[in-house]
Amino acid sequence: MNLSAECIVLKLYDFGPAANSKRVRMFLVEKNMDVPIVELNVRDDEQFKEPYTSMNPFHCVPFLELDDGTVIAESISVCRYLEELQPEPSMFGRTAVERATIDMWNRRVELDGFMPILHATRNQVPLFAGRVVPGTRTDLPQLPAMVERGQEMLHIFLQRLDPQLAGNQFVAGDEVSIADITCFFVINMANRFEMGVQERYPGIHRWHSEFSERPSASA
Repeated sequence: MNLSAECIVLKLYDFGPAANSKRVRMFLVEKNMDVPIVELNVRDDEQFKEPYTSMNPFHCVPFLELDDGTVIAESISVCRYLEELQPEPSMFGRTAVERATIDMWNRRVELDGFMPILHATRNQVPLFAGRVVPGTRTDLPQLPAMVERGQEMLHIFLQRLDPQLAGNQFVAGDEVSIADITCFFVINMANRFEMGVQERYPGIHRWHSEFSERPSASA
């Protein structure tokens, strides 16, 4: 679906390799939506230059610019806005119970899974030296202890998530949702750390293998 001018979406500012950017692109594929994309070279710090730094002072991608000048940053906020424009297929739930359940699981995945492994990644990968805090250029050093602690925290979360996926097709129940998109990148990063997901968490491994076959996974 191509968004019409009445939808007041102007541009999505993006950086292809970034996990949060990919979350929004996966969402767009799942929703069959098409939004104009402007690629920012985050590796060359383009997000710190004007007009981008004034548009989004948190200096993270993705962010959405509307034709009235409104800027919506944060990947989940962008997805919520797009869901309002096109409610079906629903990715945030249709009823009060569905919306609350999906929001609950998405928050659990973000806080207990995504954030620990994100900080582990930023404190290990040389590319993130000087960028350990998203959206910053800083002298804070990379800390090996944060890599270890991030993996330890993620294992705690995966132990809680595995029973949920042993009994449900998707993270929040029987239908795909935004929580699956968030969780997909958590497991992708966990696999890069060789955390033994396949051996230790069969429910998660089943879900991740199946979700990897969806067209949106290659967005």
